[in-house]
Amino acid sequence: MQFHYALVDDLVSREEFERRVEEKMEACGDLVDEVTAAMMVVQDLGRHHVKIAKLGGRSSLFSFFGKVIAKNPVREFERPSGEKGLVTSLILGDETGQVRAILWDEKAHASQEIEPGDVLEVIGRHSGHSASEITVLAMRPAPVEIAGPSEVAPHLAPPRRKDVCVRVIAIGDARKVTRRDGSEAEMVDLIVGNGKEVTRMVCWVPELLDSAVEGMTLKIKSVLEKTRKNGKEYSIDEKSSVEVSDEEVPVSLGTLDSIAGPGTYSLIAPVRECHAAHPFTTRDGRTSLVRNLVVSDGTHELRVVLWEEHAKMEFLPGEDAAFYLCTAKQGKTGDWELHAGRGSLVQVIPPSLPVEEEITGDVIISRGSAYLDTGEDCSLISGQHPPHGHMVRARVLRAGKRVRILSWEDVVPDAAETTRMIDDFVALPSRKDTFTPHGRQDICE
Repeated sequence: MQFHYALVDDLVSREEFERRVEEKMEACGDLVDEVTAAMMVVQDLGRHHVKIAKLGGRSSLFSFFGKVIAKNPVREFERPSGEKGLVTSLILGDETGQVRAILWDEKAHASQEIEPGDVLEVIGRHSGHSASEITVLAMRPAPVEIAGPSEVAPHLAPPRRKDVCVRVIAIGDARKVTRRDGSEAEMVDLIVGNGKEVTRMVCWVPELLDSAVEGMTLKIKSVLEKTRKNGKEYSIDEKSSVEVSDEEVPVSLGTLDSIAGPGTYSLIAPVRECHAAHPFTTRDGRTSLVRNLVVSDGTHELRVVLWEEHAKMEFLPGEDAAFYLCTAKQGKTGDWELHAGRGSLVQVIPPSLPVEEEITGDVIISRGSAYLDTGEDCSLISGQHPPHGHMVRARVLRAGKRVRILSWEDVVPDAAETTRMIDDFVALPSRKDTFTPHGRQDICE
């Protein structure tokens, strides 16, 4: 019954669901078993089957009918534990849309008996990678007719190889990710322009980009081009090659006043406000972060919502920040706002080239961010930093209000100067204060 309750767990409580199942069995005069009664309750709640266009709902599981439009070969892989596994996918469709259904292990093996044109009844859940993907938990042939499309939608079609010439707009840091089969890989995100649009590019061979810098034009051979719902995406792998080009590729970014409807936007704007990051629980039970910014060009302002990894970034009012491939949505007030999530790239643009200098100050950690306070100036520390409360003499790279510490040493306070400061504090007139340096009596009375 837990399997069926998951189809409606966002509509009723577990206790209410069990009560309805018992009532349904009594109403049928015990002619149906618990499983059948549970399915009848699910149907009464409108969740027995949904159309593919409705697979973006909030329930844990979905049940739907889909016609097989295309199938991919079964692929064998090795899990980190050394165990062999199988995976494949089907493209299923109905009159409302299409979805990629991911099948693992024994279900992948069983898919060899499935042919395009077959109609399946599927129970599945979101894969966690894309709203257009469902991980299949159970499936069976269904004797129903679906007058759906016969061609695979562009955003679900397999990628194709081509040669491209692009200008590099931004390069992210190399990071390790876990592939769907459990293996680890290193990747680099790039934002590039091809003269017509701004596009995301993923490089799975970071050494191919060793000579690449922002603003450079690259000719990339045999890159994988994928069509997403929000545009194209390129992927560089072992079969690709990269070389520098002198060709000029124009790039045009958006402005704050250009955001007036749904879509994907890329722009650069000054940060006016930066709010603290807040934790939240994702649909799959993970704890993640969200942070709100307000950007303004002096005439227009816009709210920006940063999700997950983007929310861990630190911003300072007055800094310019770049937001690439962010999705515009209407907020609670009806105004448009930008959302930076999966597939977006966010960068802080330094006001000048970094300058090396030596400064002495106290390390202060507040709300998870580290600062170096000299008494006259306070700078945000990027990267590694000394422990909270340490007075340090540091060699830093400074860019505006940000510093990156190259090396540091603790500064031992001068005993005579410390004594003088304590004496000066003790000698301060109490005025309206009732607490004195020896004021235990103030606490006790």
